[in-house]
Amino acid sequence: MADGGRRQRRAFIGSFTAAGGPGIVTAAVAADTGALTPLSALNGVPDPSYLALSPDGSVLYAVSETADGAVAAYRVHGDRPEPAGSPVPVGGSGPTHLSLFAGHVLTANYGSGSVSVVPLRADGTLARAASGVLRHTGSGPHTPRQQGPHAHQVQPDPSGKWAVSVDLGTDSVRVCALTDGVPTVHRETALRPGSGPRHLAFHPDGIRAYVLNELTPTVTVCRWDAAGGSLQPLAETPVLPGVPAGDAYPSGIVASRDGRFVWTATRGEDVLSVLAVEGEGLRLLGTVPCGGHWPRAIAESEGVLYAANERSGDVAWFALDTETGMPRRGGSLKVPAASCVVFG
Repeated sequence: MADGGRRQRRAFIGSFTAAGGPGIVTAAVAADTGALTPLSALNGVPDPSYLALSPDGSVLYAVSETADGAVAAYRVHGDRPEPAGSPVPVGGSGPTHLSLFAGHVLTANYGSGSVSVVPLRADGTLARAASGVLRHTGSGPHTPRQQGPHAHQVQPDPSGKWAVSVDLGTDSVRVCALTDGVPTVHRETALRPGSGPRHLAFHPDGIRAYVLNELTPTVTVCRWDAAGGSLQPLAETPVLPGVPAGDAYPSGIVASRDGRFVWTATRGEDVLSVLAVEGEGLRLLGTVPCGGHWPRAIAESEGVLYAANERSGDVAWFALDTETGMPRRGGSLKVPAASCVVFG
């Protein structure tokens, strides 16, 4: 236990087993520095590339990013998650992201361009099958990345009323409702053609949203209306100074809890970018090295920023300056083919 008798925080790290990753790694998080110390590894499903925790931290969920996509649940107690039932097919290929919404697990399926819904039982375990699959349609001008839909992220909005899915292939964000476990599109918002939206982060005020684009190194700043379930694009801000779109590949985005900063990761440049929130806009303050190679995802916890560097096989951590928002590297943990990190 941590000082004062509190349970020490844990980090759960996903990885690509097909590229030599160990599966799901559990690590202890140092209270003072945020440093990670490995505790266990679990190779339960192939390519558990993205993870999510239940609100009480008792169940961990993982996608299996394979052609026959699936989601798995694990009980969290002690230093090693334990399987809680068999993996459940999601009815879509290549799930890259998952989240919890209204008593269900949602997955964004990149390969099939769809969003799947798997009901949760009262104990947090998964039902035997998906209750609904929403198939996106459309395309974009960037060949070959946008020949069809590629759902990359799905998450609830801050009000908990809507599910928001980001599609790289169709240059759009869909706002969805869920009725009896079946997802339907309430509204689709078009972004700039060829931008390739990948991930969205909400500002803590619940009325601003930031969409990180993969095919161009920018963030699309949006206004969010939870009452009407609408997203209004306002402007684009670069996350890199003068880098060609094809050389960038932005990946992850996080908004600070105090609402003053936004951080992004860019794989082609191996950097973390710091943007200042200024009214309804953003301003690029600068970039720092990500501490490895090919940062696939980032996360913030207790004033520390973490980068899951896929190709160098590590998770690096950075202390965040409270005045400037700039990250200062603290160290790293070796995790081959690391893909994401969540905290409980």
